[in-house]
Amino acid sequence: MDKLMNNPWFIRIFSLLLALMIYMSVNIETQSNSVAKNTVGKTDVETVTEVPVVAYYDQENLVVSGIPKFVNVTLEGPKSILKPTALQRDFEIYVDLSNLELGTHKVPLKYRNISDKLRVKIDPATITVVIDERVSRDFPVEVDFINKNKIADGYSPEQPIVKPNLVKVTGAKNIVERVALVKARIDLRNAEETIERESRVTVYDREGNVLPLEVEPSVVDITVPIKSPSKTVPFKINRKGTLKKGLSIVKIEAVPNEVTIFGPKARIDEIEFIDGITINLDEITENTTLEVDVPLPKGVKAVDPGKIKIYIEVEKEEKRTFEDVPIQILGLSDAYTAQFLNPEDGKLTINALGAPSVLHSIQTEDIELYLNVSEFGIGEHEVPIEVNGPQNIQWELPQKRAKIKIAKKE
Repeated sequence: MDKLMNNPWFIRIFSLLLALMIYMSVNIETQSNSVAKNTVGKTDVETVTEVPVVAYYDQENLVVSGIPKFVNVTLEGPKSILKPTALQRDFEIYVDLSNLELGTHKVPLKYRNISDKLRVKIDPATITVVIDERVSRDFPVEVDFINKNKIADGYSPEQPIVKPNLVKVTGAKNIVERVALVKARIDLRNAEETIERESRVTVYDREGNVLPLEVEPSVVDITVPIKSPSKTVPFKINRKGTLKKGLSIVKIEAVPNEVTIFGPKARIDEIEFIDGITINLDEITENTTLEVDVPLPKGVKAVDPGKIKIYIEVEKEEKRTFEDVPIQILGLSDAYTAQFLNPEDGKLTINALGAPSVLHSIQTEDIELYLNVSEFGIGEHEVPIEVNGPQNIQWELPQKRAKIKIAKKE
């Protein structure tokens, strides 16, 4: 070891290595200091958009207009502070109006919770606000029909029902005093039945401009009855079965004798009367009052009234004879003639069975006996005898057919 230390080459090499180490150490430290200095001194700029504005004032008694909802904030400063501030957005932009009087004021926007090491620029920096007294008033809600001309054919709207019918309008006193109308809208396009909707309430001035006011409630419930096309029609009362022997119907009377039907116009225009009401004569043994449902025709939405009363009056049956009642010939072409062969005189004596009050009012002229020969040609024919006369009467004929001869006119 002593020999190595005394070797002049060893001492030279060791000195060289030591010098290199000292040089590198000094150079690295210099570069580190330089980088550190550059980093600490560098600044950057960030713009934070849509930052909400907080306003401080007596919100219970005052209304303020002119305050923007959002502003842009430009920050400048060291990156180490700037970046977290811009990303976290935990600062506040505000305006303090608590000590201002009613009226118009130009005020600066302020900030807080931003480091003093950052420069702050708010856009806009100042705003003009109007401070007014806050008031509330009640107004009735009117309903505005839209597309009224496009309602279903024949239908029409009736008086709408609004719940609640009064709403509270709140805002700046000078704006509330301009309120002319408070309306909700209902669309009637293709309406065929009662409309039940929720509708937003809008406040207007006299010129029809929408006013920026609070409404409570802001949505109301609206019911609009839609009147359907209607038509008054009679009804047909059908009979089935047979009255007890010895009884006859005096009259069958319905109260009311007409009903109103509701539905699409094209459908009710087709209906001339209501069918489907039937009484069973087997069950009638005395004067009777029936209450029956009125049938609802297909395609009809409603009928009013839905029930009717039918009064049936009966009496003991009697018989009355009518002599020499002429038989008429119907349906004969002008080119032909008809001759009665049986009965030769073309007349019959017939009996009428019915209630006395009905029989006593019948005249011979009220009875029609006829033959329908529209389907018969030249020759002799036996044709059924038809009877037409007052209702609720039964007829007894001495013969059911008449014999005639049809010939061509000469």
